[in-house]
Amino acid sequence: MAKIATKIAPVDEDLMGIITRHSLALSEQLQDHHLATFPPDATKTIRVFQPAEAAKLLGVKEVYLRRLSNEVQGLQLATGSGGRRSYSVEDLAHIRRHLDEVGRGSRRYLPHRRDDEKLQVISVMNFKGGSGKTTTAAHLAQYLSLRGYRVLAIDLDPQASLSTLFGVQPETLASGESLYGAIRYADPRPMGEIISGTYIPDLHLIPGNLELMEFEHETPAALMKRKPGDTMFFGRIGEVLEQVAHAYDVVVIDCPPQLGYLTLSALTAATSVLITVHPQMLDVMSMNQFLAMMADLLREIKAAGADFTYKWMRYLVTRFEPSDSPQNQMVGYLRAIFGENVMNFPMLKTTAVSDAGLTNQTLYEVERSQFTRATYDRALESMNSVNDEIEALIKKAWGRAA
Repeated sequence: MAKIATKIAPVDEDLMGIITRHSLALSEQLQDHHLATFPPDATKTIRVFQPAEAAKLLGVKEVYLRRLSNEVQGLQLATGSGGRRSYSVEDLAHIRRHLDEVGRGSRRYLPHRRDDEKLQVISVMNFKGGSGKTTTAAHLAQYLSLRGYRVLAIDLDPQASLSTLFGVQPETLASGESLYGAIRYADPRPMGEIISGTYIPDLHLIPGNLELMEFEHETPAALMKRKPGDTMFFGRIGEVLEQVAHAYDVVVIDCPPQLGYLTLSALTAATSVLITVHPQMLDVMSMNQFLAMMADLLREIKAAGADFTYKWMRYLVTRFEPSDSPQNQMVGYLRAIFGENVMNFPMLKTTAVSDAGLTNQTLYEVERSQFTRATYDRALESMNSVNDEIEALIKKAWGRAA
């Protein structure tokens, strides 16, 4: 029988030593993978859109888009084989501005909120990892920006998976470049200094990294030393968002998978809450504990002065397999309990999303040619249906027709 080669740890190595050694080894391998996937001189981009998809994002008929493509001044579209046109994100923004001018400021094409419409802050959360929380947040932020909304995505998870999806390597961030820089108790930075642009014109990002844990560590001491007039921990995210609210329509926050001070601050700042749930018994049992703990903590911070202004709260079923009978039963169980708070459309489990994630890409970035047509189209249709439903909830919160 062949011997299996194994790496034996030194006999005197303690748990801290093992964890430190493994952390350094894994970090080195991940950095090598990142450099291989995205060399230092590489710039992350988003794919171009074919006419049918571009028309849907713009909210026009494809035949009208073809006419616009010949009419809009300064528009230079790329053409493929057979003269078929494709549209970049810059092209979409150009056409949308033209439509807005023609429509004399109609929100149909440039859907920016007006002064009497409140900034929508959507906190995406779950207590259990692997529920599709970050995948949901990333695709939602990208989709809304492609639809013409001005979006700020905030990575509040110290693991920083959202940042990585957007092409930011957390280890390269300098001190104070995460949201912690703006909400810390000593010498906070202005929000405008930590926001960066992305490869989508209307999407900005505040990346995350392990530095966010400092807020969890410092808050207990700050509560002991609190002076009259100091903003409590649960109000700090909402307070700093006010600094930049004029520049955005929607904020999407990818919360950490725990009910700490960061999550409670994100909940207080939120106008809407989206809870992702994988329809399996262990995940639902975990969510039950999450909801019970959240209710208790919200009750406590409300008594301490927190002000909640929720427009909606929804459960999003993720990684759903329609052919799986137990999952269908669980979804029916959730709908029976939570009613309309369960979103109509689930996010399907698909290899397109998981395979795209191997190269830190979303469905809106990865090329369709990398998959079979049926696999990609099925995944994109599911993702768009979820995001369309959330967009309708945002419009309803503003008092607009869905």
